Amino acid sequence: MKKAVNLVLEDEEIIELIRILLDEVLPYLATLPGVIAYNPDACTLTFRRRPGFLTLYADKGLELLAALKNAINATWEQRHNLIAVTKARRAPRLLDVWSLLPRSNCKLCGEATCMAFAVGLLQQKRVLDDCLPLQTNSDFVDRRASLEVMLV
Repeated sequence: MKKAVNLVLEDEEIIELIRILLDEVLPYLATLPGVIAYNPDACTLTFRRRPGFLTLYADKGLELLAALKNAINATWEQRHNLIAVTKARRAPRLLDVWSLLPRSNCKLCGEATCMAFAVGLLQQKRVLDDCLPLQTNSDFVDRRASLEVMLV
């Protein structure tokens, strides 16, 4: 039988984690392979994390960990109402999104091209409803459904 684990972090624990991370650990993290940049004056560290980069900022550390704490606690409390993801899942890629768009470059969405619209979707600056052909053309029903799942 598995032992129950308490994953609820208190604010004091979060603050202590931040203090340790920023004051003591960041300079050591800068020695790891994949570190792109380290600025001790600004207390920032940027390193490569597939599929991109991750930058730690001293002044955003509390905000980031507080949001993470809240997400962990809320998820843990609701775990009985959720279905766990058990298979690998990756972020959608630009060409994956673009290939499902009409690719007519009609400009009805306000973008110059469907590629630009795909970028907007990935950056969450656009929504699928902005693409009129996806809404009105029955030939694109399956593509729209795939995009809706992909962009969740």
